[in-house]
Amino acid sequence: MQTIGNSQPDAQTIWHPLTQHKPLRENPPAHIVEADGCYLKARDGTTYLDAVAGIWCVNIGHGRKEVAAVASEQMERLAFLTPTMTHDPGVKLTSKLLDMVGMQGRVYLSNSGSEANEAAFKIIWQYHAQSGEPGGYQRHKIISRYRAYHGNTLGALSATGQAERKVGYGVGVPGFVHIPPPYPYRAGDGLIPAEHGLQCAQILEDTIVYEGPQTVAAFIMEPIISGGGVLIPPDEYLPKVRAVCDKYGVLLILDEVVSGFGRTGKMFAYQHWNVKPDIFTFAKGIASGYVPLGATLVRQEIFDAFLSEPGDLAHFRHINTYGAHPVAAAVALKNIEILENEELVENSEKQGAYLLRQLDELTEHPCVGDVRGRGLLAGVELVSDKGSKAPLAGDKVGAVINGCKQQGVLLGRNGNTVPGLSNVVITAPPLIAGEAEIDRIVNALKTALIDIL
Repeated sequence: MQTIGNSQPDAQTIWHPLTQHKPLRENPPAHIVEADGCYLKARDGTTYLDAVAGIWCVNIGHGRKEVAAVASEQMERLAFLTPTMTHDPGVKLTSKLLDMVGMQGRVYLSNSGSEANEAAFKIIWQYHAQSGEPGGYQRHKIISRYRAYHGNTLGALSATGQAERKVGYGVGVPGFVHIPPPYPYRAGDGLIPAEHGLQCAQILEDTIVYEGPQTVAAFIMEPIISGGGVLIPPDEYLPKVRAVCDKYGVLLILDEVVSGFGRTGKMFAYQHWNVKPDIFTFAKGIASGYVPLGATLVRQEIFDAFLSEPGDLAHFRHINTYGAHPVAAAVALKNIEILENEELVENSEKQGAYLLRQLDELTEHPCVGDVRGRGLLAGVELVSDKGSKAPLAGDKVGAVINGCKQQGVLLGRNGNTVPGLSNVVITAPPLIAGEAEIDRIVNALKTALIDIL
């Protein structure tokens, strides 16, 4: 395997996210020049299997010329329009999204998952302020979960339950309350998964009661916590969460930024449990990363609270310059068409089952504590001792990731989540992946795990 040579322009100009740059002086990141399907090609000719689909987003695979053609055609016709006006791609996309989830309501289009969640919070706060609460109370608190990631804008970061991401950024936005997520592998107390799921849902109810239901506006959750370690709830959890939210008048937000558009073997992850929220947030797979796009879908009842006479400030007072971008909307429509016509959601389910069967063989390794996943989103939790479930040291987890990279396979990990628990190796290849790609991912991981013993 060839090594990547120094890239002086990169070292001197690009500020990479989530990266300590001092080591990059001697070992700069791979300089990628093109991509096709599941593969990336570096400037020196090295080819990598993109086993994380960019950042779990390139669902239809790289290099789709038909998507580029749609973008080019839309740019020539209408490259930009203020989001206070209307264009055909925007109407078609928002109608398609509402139809896909079976919801009557409205869609606010933005540029990313962070912005989609930020818009959701503002909508919720304004909705409750304009709907009124008996006794003069105002519902303003938002409950979220530890280990979840909801974005990097200030409100979305405040909802995020990953402590290391917040270091150095002050106190954040007040009113965000965190609770534990279901984590069957580390449930403890001898609980079976069903009991653990109900216990975690009970914690949500207890927290609402302790905080005062008349002050709690919403609960936001990823159906499956993705970057936080691929944490999959027991089947009893989400239905109970929906019941608790209904009981106390708390709105439920499902953040499907990662899990939406086929990633988990269903078009949307909520379909695994058939539990619908009051608000959906989407990004990533909505356009497969070809253009920036986020979407916030709300029930009609929520939208109706913003209807009033001009001049009374009841309208949603929020805007993104590039929100509802016509090129992004056109690309998203083409992306969804590809997902449907090529049956990539079905392929995600099929290849995801094959991936888990192959990964299960790794559980014989002394450092593999747990394997879990849905569709083409899987996590391998590494431990130093299977009995105590003590997490594998961060440098050894990093060595596994680097060992796979040296074999030409790019994997991810749950860094910046909980100190000491960044020990889950994550794979989420494009939904076009076949058995050949799955075998290569698993074989690379097997070799890298052997090398750390």
